[in-house]
Amino acid sequence: MTTDTHSPHSVSSHELARLAVRVGERLRARGWRLATAESCTGGWVAKTITDIAGSSDWFDRGFVTYSNAAKQEMLGVGAGLIERHGAVSAPVVQAMVAGALDYSQAEVALAVSGIAGPSGGSPKKPVGTVWFAWGRTGSEAVTRCECFAGDREAVRAQAVRTALFGLLELSWLAEAARAAMR
Repeated sequence: MTTDTHSPHSVSSHELARLAVRVGERLRARGWRLATAESCTGGWVAKTITDIAGSSDWFDRGFVTYSNAAKQEMLGVGAGLIERHGAVSAPVVQAMVAGALDYSQAEVALAVSGIAGPSGGSPKKPVGTVWFAWGRTGSEAVTRCECFAGDREAVRAQAVRTALFGLLELSWLAEAARAAMR
């Protein structure tokens, strides 16, 4: 990936790799596996993870559900949910996380759905709007919305970074890191 090192929106592949390694260390410490459900990032989170040697120890699978039909068919997201809230919404990414957990062997999942541009935005959901969800088996998903600046590549790269970093922020995964250091 080419990045402009002077742009506040640039994300380096080295930074993404470091985040993926940290996520893997925490998941491995817990004995947990991860599944991803990606829309606007098109599998970039899964690619970043699987670039790490040994990630098969902690990464189960990735779902690239770019279309609404794919979200429904592969993850069980309800058509009515998408119609009511739009594919880029908290309820849909929550359903994507639930589906990723249901249709995988993972204990942890993340979901990403957004509008990377250059078109497709609206006054309520401008280009750069990305919804995230992180969840684990037996607990409610955590969601967050970000609005990123920059071109399509920059929006997507920032979304990958946020998806990975969001895993590190979760208390139940951070506990694994503390326990491994004891």
